[in-house]
Amino acid sequence: MSQDKTSLPPRSGSRSPSKPKKQKPPKKRSIFKTIFAIFFSLLLIIAAGLAYVVYKADDAISQIGVDNDTVDIPAGESVKEKPVAMVLMGLDSRSHGGGLNTDVMMVAAFNPNTKSATVVSIPRDSRIDVEGYKTRKANAFYANFYSAFLNEGKDKETAYADAKQEVSKVMSELFGIDVKYASVINFQGFADVVDALGGVEVNVDMRMKYRDTADGTDIDLQPGLQVLSGDKALDFVRYRQSNDGTNMSSDFERNKRQSDVIGALVDKLKSLGGAARIGSVIEAVGNNMTMNMPRSEIRNMMTEYFGISRSDVTFIPLEGTWRSPYVYLDEAKLEEARAALQAKMAE
Repeated sequence: MSQDKTSLPPRSGSRSPSKPKKQKPPKKRSIFKTIFAIFFSLLLIIAAGLAYVVYKADDAISQIGVDNDTVDIPAGESVKEKPVAMVLMGLDSRSHGGGLNTDVMMVAAFNPNTKSATVVSIPRDSRIDVEGYKTRKANAFYANFYSAFLNEGKDKETAYADAKQEVSKVMSELFGIDVKYASVINFQGFADVVDALGGVEVNVDMRMKYRDTADGTDIDLQPGLQVLSGDKALDFVRYRQSNDGTNMSSDFERNKRQSDVIGALVDKLKSLGGAARIGSVIEAVGNNMTMNMPRSEIRNMMTEYFGISRSDVTFIPLEGTWRSPYVYLDEAKLEEARAALQAKMAE
């Protein structure tokens, strides 16, 4: 009979089988090393992201603002210490057409003490009559000032800068506050910002269909709550009427849409998803916006009001009556807007 393998003697020269070693529990130090490595890696990723955002911000600010030496900011007058007001203008500067008439005009007052803002939207056809200036439609001031300065022999850059300053003066007279700065963003910039944030959710209030081959406009939106791309969001805020004259949309309705979209963008920018896209947003703004604020003050604005939400912004759309060729502003609504802006500057 053959012997059981387990009872066979060990072969000559071979070692007796050793007892299996007990597995030692991992040392706490190695766990801490792993956690530290992960934490350190996360810090590196965050730092890289911040470095990218700072790089993008500096690059954009150099395109948007003016040299710090061109504007003197006395002690205590910085936007991080004192309320500031500015006029915001949106231009149709698409490749197919457009000019310097401002389709969108808003005056905004920001207060660093309350981290809040008041924004007044002005219908483009509003009749603006203030002391020292010829009566014009609101949307014509920037273009008219620019042309006048060119006719005086000024170069384009100087004419643009002086036109911004004059529009600020007009708005200062209209609202009884110091509108210190003016910014201009073209329509492409608006669309790029929306796309950089991954679209914007709005409620399209009516069927919108309008086409104009002359300037490339092709608006085609169905009613209802939906996420719009940059181009579609631009169509939404610009829509006036369909080709057959139905579904008319007044400047007052357009102003409300503009406020709704800006509010939605502010909230989205504050969200985690928006924060991750901040670099792209800054790049989009930098490529399409100019303002006469010193670059150092733009940085201060970005840090001071970063994180502001829709609930911190009060939107006031001016209203009025259309009598061709003007919208005659409702005096009570205009006075309400004046009071709100003045109050924000005084908080």
